[in-house]
Amino acid sequence: MPSLFPYRVLPAIPSTLGPLSELTMNLRWSWDHDTISLFRRMDRDAWERSGHNPRLMLGNMDQGRLEELEIDEAFLAHMRRAYASLQEYLQAPGWLARRHPNAGEIRIAYFSAEFGLTECIPNYAGGLGILAGDHLKSASDLGLPLVGVGLLYQTGYFQQYLNADGWQQETYPLNDFYNLPLEPVNGADGAPLAILLDFPGREVKVHVWVARIGRIPLYLLDTNVDVNTPRDRGITGALYGGDNETRIEQEIVLGIGGLRALTALGLDPTVCHMNEGHSAFLGVERARLFMEANKVDYHVARQATAAGNVFTTHTPVEAGFDRFDAGLVQRYLGDYSGRLGLNFDQFMALGRNNGADHGEPLNMAVLAARHSSCCNGVSKLHAEVTRRMARNTWRGFPDSEIPIGYVTNGVHTRSWISQEMSGLLDRYIGPRWAEDPTDMAVWNRVHDIPDEELWSVRQRRRERLISWARQRLSVQLRARGASEQEATRAQSVLNAETLTIGFARRFATYKRATLILRDPARLKRLLNDPNRPVQIVVAGKAHPADHDGKEIIRQLLQFIRDAEVRRRVVFIENYDMSVARYLVQGVDLWLNTPRRPMEASGTSGMKLLANGGLNCSILDGWWAEAYDQEVGWAIGKGEEYTDFDYQDRVESEMLYHVLENDVVPLFYERDSEDVPRRWIARMKFSMAMLSPLFNTNRMVAQYAERFYLPSAKRHTELAAEHAARARGLMEWRWRVRGNWPQVNVQRILPAMPKDLAVGGSMEVTAEVKLGALTPSDVHVELYYGHMDPAGGIPIANKTLMDPDGNRGDVYTYTGRVACADSGQCGFTVRVLPWHADAVLPYEVPLIAWADTAVDRARQETDAK
Repeated sequence: MPSLFPYRVLPAIPSTLGPLSELTMNLRWSWDHDTISLFRRMDRDAWERSGHNPRLMLGNMDQGRLEELEIDEAFLAHMRRAYASLQEYLQAPGWLARRHPNAGEIRIAYFSAEFGLTECIPNYAGGLGILAGDHLKSASDLGLPLVGVGLLYQTGYFQQYLNADGWQQETYPLNDFYNLPLEPVNGADGAPLAILLDFPGREVKVHVWVARIGRIPLYLLDTNVDVNTPRDRGITGALYGGDNETRIEQEIVLGIGGLRALTALGLDPTVCHMNEGHSAFLGVERARLFMEANKVDYHVARQATAAGNVFTTHTPVEAGFDRFDAGLVQRYLGDYSGRLGLNFDQFMALGRNNGADHGEPLNMAVLAARHSSCCNGVSKLHAEVTRRMARNTWRGFPDSEIPIGYVTNGVHTRSWISQEMSGLLDRYIGPRWAEDPTDMAVWNRVHDIPDEELWSVRQRRRERLISWARQRLSVQLRARGASEQEATRAQSVLNAETLTIGFARRFATYKRATLILRDPARLKRLLNDPNRPVQIVVAGKAHPADHDGKEIIRQLLQFIRDAEVRRRVVFIENYDMSVARYLVQGVDLWLNTPRRPMEASGTSGMKLLANGGLNCSILDGWWAEAYDQEVGWAIGKGEEYTDFDYQDRVESEMLYHVLENDVVPLFYERDSEDVPRRWIARMKFSMAMLSPLFNTNRMVAQYAERFYLPSAKRHTELAAEHAARARGLMEWRWRVRGNWPQVNVQRILPAMPKDLAVGGSMEVTAEVKLGALTPSDVHVELYYGHMDPAGGIPIANKTLMDPDGNRGDVYTYTGRVACADSGQCGFTVRVLPWHADAVLPYEVPLIAWADTAVDRARQETDAK
């Protein structure tokens, strides 16, 4: 093939239309209805053909049309208004500056393997990516000094279509980065910024692109560089594509390459947030950079840098974490481990639950946790599940004290609300719902919206959904080789007056998309009730390697082809953000049927809230926190099962019962004006109670206050003066670990407490052997409360005991148990490490409980 000399062709934009270039390149347009209306106004058909990509549309715009717009005063006024709005948004002080004016110098780097920003940048697969994109949008709204770091995939996630048998097929169209709202990042010399990574036997060059999301830059790494080998150019070829070797390559590029890219850009983050374990290698790279800059060893460097790292896990099962065997890690990071001053076994131990087990692979979640000072799940229930998964790390700790918190996910409200609903809210509750979507007082004004107007918006959006679904279905059928008669018949599916249920998500088996099909005859009766019919719109993709997920889709398609239901149930192919918006803005009810507790959070149902849709779900993920009988429906009461077939039978019966006896009757209960007043009341309660809670502005603010600001402060303190405090902390940690086997509670008095009265108290004395440690190294606690039938204390009170003399290395501690309530109670004593600079027990998971047998033997000896 001849040598090619690349050059770029830029759209010829008349100077009068100059603001269009900035408007198209800042993705704030993706959540600003007025700017989207401006793009549609330029050429509605071109907007649709471009896949809602204003940069591509502008580049392909006929010069004659641009000349028309140049003299169109109404268009120019609209453009100037949109541009002024963007500038005002970019310059306005954010929440962080108002709420935390003394936050100091802080910069947050948010790493994720995928980002769902808008459908024209297919850099996402599902909920994890959409959550990451919404995180950046809310960080922009709140004015956080945050940058995003990810990979730029040449094909993104796959495009889905179904064959004649209903089996999912995949295509991988190439993305033209130069026609996306992205820009290449250049270095000081004007050439593309390049990051170099050492891979086995070769060097891989990585280029960097940037997307602007309001005030937030998102840096995306790309290995499709001409000097790389064809295989290396494909490292960032497909999201979650390839084998395990491709996966470790991608994760090295993301973690190590991403941090090096920030360094090359002159950005030194005080906090790094790992959204899942894919970017965990940034932890070791951040420690390595700190080692070199401060002339300290790896352990001190990890202590100082981990203080500024946050790890969020979205996975409720061990099998969901990426793992790499020692041979693969040795090949890619064997030499790198030496640069950390570690031998290879020591490096592998950083990512093993059991560091001494040489057969255990490197677990990216463990590696991320070991290089962080805080870890969180993404819902309250998910945190409980994650704590159970982490019991081996925190042996001896009650589940409630395992230091894994949670920040429940949310959605970026303005990205998902319809233009019609947005306008209605502006009229009746004011613009503050958009400026601060967490303000509950503002959302409470939803109750003041006239029922008729709220219902009119819901009907209009349902009509739009159905019109769009018919058109989309016709296109799908023709592409599948269906007859013209079948394609034409698609124009009569669904009905604008019928209760419409949405079910759209990744087709993993645990999400149980076919739970509603367990009794086909009963479902058909529900769908075809002559007076109260129901219709369902379904969408979603299965992972290309998930044959069970593909089989679920095929089963759905077989059911849909039944002549009795094909007008009532449709499957929309190629689920993406555009499809999701039509669904969440148009359906009346969102159905979610995961196998509890396997839904870490889920966010699809949250997208309905501000749109006035209602949820019907298993009590899993976010719905376990959100559910109230006034805001939606629950399937079951939060039961968990070991017999999955039995569970499916029981919960499908519950689902049918809820639909038949609660949902359908309420929707069709109308007054003389044909308005479903009680349904609308439930809509209003859902909007008012849940919208201010389940949004990413609330979520990101919680990350800032619970994690980012404390982590930044701690990292700064530990890193100061060449890590002086980190050195001291590491010395303490080594000393405590080395001497902890000597620590034990030798005796407790009184051994047999007497009956006590409510309001009274009991003094307790404990003798604690500390060995080479001193009272300044530990906290000794009284642990007491009501006992359960199994002899445990499910909800304990904890009170520090005070040291009161010693005999050699045995110290006497005293404390007092308060008797607040009657009943069978118990107490014990425990010892935990303590240091003012440590995050405990996260960094030092050690605990010593009083041993009843040892105490009894000591008492018997004393008696003799």
